[in-house]
Amino acid sequence: MEGESTRQLKVARQLQKDLAEIIRSRGMAAFAGAMVTVSGVKITPDLANAKVYVSIFPSSKTTEVMKIIEENSRAFRGELGRPVSKQLRIVPEPLFLVDDSLDYVEHIEELLKK
Repeated sequence: MEGESTRQLKVARQLQKDLAEIIRSRGMAAFAGAMVTVSGVKITPDLANAKVYVSIFPSSKTTEVMKIIEENSRAFRGELGRPVSKQLRIVPEPLFLVDDSLDYVEHIEELLKK
């Protein structure tokens, strides 16, 4: 089967909303003053693992913020358990990855200005 199932897409969308709310509720101070946005979620067919793409602004704080996120990964999963426990048997294990598409766009714009 090609692509993601409807169920995967629905679960991924819900996880994105829930994680965005969890991160927003902690505030920028929790992330070294950086703005963290959940830009996308991809979930495995068994719904056990989720790749969570986060965009970080300013990008100069990416390494520092990713370290904070990884250290809090278990806490995020725990908080995620509350809203998703009624729909899913297990809470997906989040794997946080940097979404650097904004940096890519910025880089292309810089190249076009030359």
